[in-house]
Amino acid sequence: MAHKFEIYKDKAGEFRVRFKYNSEVMFSTEGYASKASAKSAIESIKKNGPDAPVDDTTD
Repeated sequence: MAHKFEIYKDKAGEFRVRFKYNSEVMFSTEGYASKASAKSAIESIKKNGPDAPVDDTTD
């Protein structure tokens, strides 16, 4: 699979989610105290991401 979500623990012991495409990290989330919260973040991204607007602040 060329893309995937990864849940991992950072140095502070918090759970984080990163999205990888062809082994390149495209984005990562804030830290969460529980793995369940990290999993909820993934579900939220999957549900809300396709309809999210693009806010181009470079203009």
